Amino acid sequence: MSNAQNTGNEARDMRPTRLRDALRQARIEAADRTGVVVELRDAEVARLEILNEALDPLFAEVPEQVDLFDRGVSQGETPRLWIDVVAHIVMGRDKRIYRFVQDTRFGRIVLAESHEVPVIVDAVTGYVARRMVEREHAMVTMPVAEPVVEKKPRRRGLGMFVLGFVLGAVALFGLALYASLKNF
Repeated sequence: MSNAQNTGNEARDMRPTRLRDALRQARIEAADRTGVVVELRDAEVARLEILNEALDPLFAEVPEQVDLFDRGVSQGETPRLWIDVVAHIVMGRDKRIYRFVQDTRFGRIVLAESHEVPVIVDAVTGYVARRMVEREHAMVTMPVAEPVVEKKPRRRGLGMFVLGFVLGAVALFGLALYASLKNF
């Protein structure tokens, strides 16, 4: 019977060791996956930096007084290369495809999608050109018409007051005269 009890005790002693080993192994695997995720994110950022450098000649041509564009790579949960406040480039699910998207009031639309940097550079060039034309149209001022000079109204208000006062006095005088003649 002591053999049976020893076997049961050994089994109980081995379980925590196995669970402890399993937990340790699970933690190591989770750390490895986290490391892979960090490496993938770093790879995304590196690809976006390559595209950012490819866009340097385009943004060098944009006049300094045009302040529509604020280009830069944001490193968050999802790294993005921002072109302006509504358009950015993000890596696709496979982490190799560039996706140029624009946020609109009706949702996000994909402007271009490609594995190749020159295709995305061309799409961004077209987008920048359209935004600059929109800005030019917004900045155009309408020709100013000659100001309409309104003639000052004559002091009709004062004249009407005086006329009303005189007519009221005449009416009162006439009423008083009529009342006095009636009593006579």
